[in-house]
Amino acid sequence: MLKSEATCIAYETIEDTHGALPLLTPMSEVAGRLAGQQAAKYLEKPQGGSGILIGGVTGVAPAKALVLGGGVVGTNAADVLMGMGADVTICDINENRLAAQAKLFDGKIETLLATKENIKAKLPVVDTVIGAVLVKGAQAPKLITRDMLPLLNSRAVLIDVAVDQGGCFDTTKPTTHENPTYYVDDILHYAVANMPGAVPRTSTQALSNKTFPYIMKLLNNPLDQLPEEVRKGVNIYKGKLTNREVADAFKLPYTNLATILG
Repeated sequence: MLKSEATCIAYETIEDTHGALPLLTPMSEVAGRLAGQQAAKYLEKPQGGSGILIGGVTGVAPAKALVLGGGVVGTNAADVLMGMGADVTICDINENRLAAQAKLFDGKIETLLATKENIKAKLPVVDTVIGAVLVKGAQAPKLITRDMLPLLNSRAVLIDVAVDQGGCFDTTKPTTHENPTYYVDDILHYAVANMPGAVPRTSTQALSNKTFPYIMKLLNNPLDQLPEEVRKGVNIYKGKLTNREVADAFKLPYTNLATILG
């Protein structure tokens, strides 16, 4: 794209006035809800899991789930897991976000500050971990490293929704809908790239609803007159890389878009 001197606008770097990512929201909602479903599915023995029913039954405890990240993906994953009766903990680095989660779920989930020590302490007691972290325009941090896998119980299930940003588990490698899982140290990994592709009808409708207003803005305004939220989405402008996080991630030269447009 740099060589073609195209102007490229990325869904994942358009921000609204609150710093949220409106064009990622619909796919994040879909991926988060799918993550909860997949965790329940792959805990089943025939699917390779440890044979635990996500919601338990009378006299038998439900599965314990750890959700790393309290954003849109994590919230939707927690919502589905809690709805199925799981014992859910959400980890995040932002205490205000954790407070919001506690309020949203009416205190029915546990919230935990996302430190390495807290995550390591949780791994021996959980049955599934949902990786739902996002760093805007950059690669995801590795929150569970290879040396932490032995802390998990045999056939625990790791669902890495951050796989499209490199994954937040050290042992993540992209898989497909046809071959979605693999084992590392007897831990089941699910790392399907483009998870929303499993439900294309829902995903297409949700994405189109959010995309259309931005398409109209692009059609009706020159780039230098577009709102700041849209200009933040410009990653490449006439052969220049204009997103600092992407430039840093790929070790390429960065050019400030404002200096180009004036």
